[in-house]
Amino acid sequence: MSDNESFFESTLKKDVGESENVLRPKMFADFPGQDAVKERLGIFVEAAKMRDEPLGHFILSGPPGLGKTTLAYIVANERGKGIKTSSGPVLEKPGDLAGLLTSLADGDILFIDEIHRLPISIEEYLYSAMEDFFIDIMIDQGVGARSVRLNIPKFTLIGATTRLGLCSAPLRSRCQHVHRLEYYDPDELTRIVERSAGLISCDIKADACLEIARRSRGTPRIANNLLHWVRDYAQVKSDGTATQDLADIALNMLNIDHNGLDEMDMKILTTIAFNFNGGPVGVKNIGVSVGEEVGTLEDVYEPFLIQKGYLVRTQTGRMITGKARKLLNLPLVEDNLEQKDLPFT
Repeated sequence: MSDNESFFESTLKKDVGESENVLRPKMFADFPGQDAVKERLGIFVEAAKMRDEPLGHFILSGPPGLGKTTLAYIVANERGKGIKTSSGPVLEKPGDLAGLLTSLADGDILFIDEIHRLPISIEEYLYSAMEDFFIDIMIDQGVGARSVRLNIPKFTLIGATTRLGLCSAPLRSRCQHVHRLEYYDPDELTRIVERSAGLISCDIKADACLEIARRSRGTPRIANNLLHWVRDYAQVKSDGTATQDLADIALNMLNIDHNGLDEMDMKILTTIAFNFNGGPVGVKNIGVSVGEEVGTLEDVYEPFLIQKGYLVRTQTGRMITGKARKLLNLPLVEDNLEQKDLPFT
């Protein structure tokens, strides 16, 4: 194993843990779904290898659990370079960033998760590092203050974000590409569940894999979590073999229906339907009613509900759709927009 491969493996194990390391693909060929993004990144990596140059900076965006971190590790592995990871909220002062950057080697990758949450002071230090590969650190304060320039290796920044709109324009303009990951379809998730089941030695039938995939909200992370639960249920309640019927019972225990809607999804839809007459209603009012943070509603629950056609955003607030009314056994209305608009907060 080469030094780069050893660094990649040790960094991966330290950052994400052995259990996650088992399920994370290490090559594009082992990563199901996101074909357009994989093809673009594959060309990007291969061109850099042919020129023996560092990769350009880029951002991966999309809802949580779709594989942004995994793709960053795959890019590092395919390029044959090391990778170090951090997250936006963790980097609080320039010294934190300086320590990370100076520990990199030429061509290595710095992966920053939730990059939209970087403090503005840290982000401004990052600009010169991304463009000119140096940072100026202020030492001391007052009349004794002085600036020290630190030269850093030519590195690649990969940022991951669930809210691309909150990334500043200067940061986005310094990245060569922005790649958006989309929710997975059931066939892609079925392949992921089958692959993961093999890696964790889970005896599972093909129809049970599909059952898990259909209820995973288009998200591999959720699919893998549900697979572990179905495996546990099969071992305790049966002979250890996960069948479709057994998977159905196990997932019903978690209040996940056949559409992939969980308890909070249904709580959001029923709250809008019965407490606010179907909407429109502001997201803050929804958050207070269901006991959830606004950011979590916007990042985790709303994207799936909107994509599946249960919820819409309007200028005056959130509204349930005809599909949601049918799900809740409510009478359909010809024009929801004729309802009295509530303030959007």
